[in-house]
Amino acid sequence: MRRPVAMRLCAALATTALATATGVMVAMPSASAAVTGSATGYATQNGGTTGGAGGQTVRATTGTAIHQALCGRADSSTPITIEVEGTINHANTTKVSGDSCNTAAGVIELKQISNVTLVGVGSGAVFDQLGIHIRQSSNIIIQNVTVKNVKKSGSPTSNGGDAIGMESDVRNVWVDHTTLEASGGESEGYDGLFDMKDNTQYVTLSYSTLRNSGRGGLVGSSETELSNGFITYHHNLYENIDSRAPLLRGGIAHIYNNYYVKLNESGINSRAGARAKVDNNYFKDSKDVLGTFYTDAAGYWQVGGNTFDNVTWSAPGSENNPAGPDPKSNTTVSIPYAYGLDGAGCVPDIVTRTAGAGKGLMVSDGNCSAQTPSPTTPTPDPTTPDPTTPTPDPTQPSGTNLSIGAGSDGSSKADGTSYGNVRDGDPNTYWSPSGPTGSISIKWGTATSVSRADIRQASGSAVGSWRLVNGDTGAVLASGTGAGVITFPKTALKKITFEITGSTGTPKIAEFATYAG
Repeated sequence: MRRPVAMRLCAALATTALATATGVMVAMPSASAAVTGSATGYATQNGGTTGGAGGQTVRATTGTAIHQALCGRADSSTPITIEVEGTINHANTTKVSGDSCNTAAGVIELKQISNVTLVGVGSGAVFDQLGIHIRQSSNIIIQNVTVKNVKKSGSPTSNGGDAIGMESDVRNVWVDHTTLEASGGESEGYDGLFDMKDNTQYVTLSYSTLRNSGRGGLVGSSETELSNGFITYHHNLYENIDSRAPLLRGGIAHIYNNYYVKLNESGINSRAGARAKVDNNYFKDSKDVLGTFYTDAAGYWQVGGNTFDNVTWSAPGSENNPAGPDPKSNTTVSIPYAYGLDGAGCVPDIVTRTAGAGKGLMVSDGNCSAQTPSPTTPTPDPTTPDPTTPTPDPTQPSGTNLSIGAGSDGSSKADGTSYGNVRDGDPNTYWSPSGPTGSISIKWGTATSVSRADIRQASGSAVGSWRLVNGDTGAVLASGTGAGVITFPKTALKKITFEITGSTGTPKIAEFATYAG
């Protein structure tokens, strides 16, 4: 029987201060921005993550003031850094309207926006019982804040019970030096601390503390919701967590130099074809820290350099496949970015000294010593993609495009377009269906192993919902919205079909690239 975690717990921006019932919002010179360091991990891919760099900096002491800052920009993509100080709660967080925002009361709503940084400053920023929700947004940084006791049931509720939650076509988010905590599990009204679903990609969680929760976080909301991936977790402390540290459904994750203490039921749960590279982590006083749990939908892992200190393992079963007691790799995962690894033996010390809000933004130097990186003010990438039509980084994925030299067919095509345009390597040519929906296929003469597709849209394309289908069997390999890079369990097939099941205009598929891994 699961023991609840609680039982284990002993208009334009003003240039002067606005002190009103809605809080303080002060415009600051851009040089005063407190963000330190640069994004790491998968957040560096797909154009990179710079947040509000290059834009105006403002100070906010209430949730309403945060929303005012978002709504006061010239448009929804105007860069802005919002320095947050004090306690942000339900009483001081109201909905604010404007052309450059889409906010709501009772939650910090980062919806349909881009190029934003939230950073805690001064005496600290605490989001008390108030979650941060990122939806249909890109290029977001959240740094040096605490989010605690966010509930989905009881009173008050916020953000579906997630401390930080991302969903619906989210791209390029860096969450760094945060403290995310609850005071129990689902029976006490809490959900996840760090959740991603519905086509969320290129995210890094670094130097953060996640504690006292039934659920650490998930990637993907179900065994068939496999549109998420390219997530990095490094130098985080997971403490007193029942499960989901994290739960991965499909996609790729890189998990390194994390310190896990008291994972009470399970830890890294790779399932439904997910592939995790698990390097130089330290697991202590925990159970079933890696494997596929609570399902028969297998996931995979590549392990190296980890330390298992007083870790227990359950027996394998039909819906229980622990990696231990002697974890071995059952896949390989290629990482496209540079990174340094601390030895697992020093992970408890370096993570304890650096992870969480209020730690001076200290980071590892890669040799088990803490240092403060220099403040950076990078120029935002002017080509940051709209989250509804993501443009994959040219280096991601890597390998041979198997579509070049293959065949293609599909449903009816619009005048002037061709099936062959999706496999010619030319982004300036494309195929369009004759209506708002349709399908396009890549086919080979012999069975070919594929685990990734890259759907590249031409300018003005408007793909909405889609399915990727095994053309030999009719099985759905993946589904989602917005296209982009799609990962799925490696499958040998002669035909793979991209079905467009919804759109907001005319779909234009420039390339349907396929890769073995």
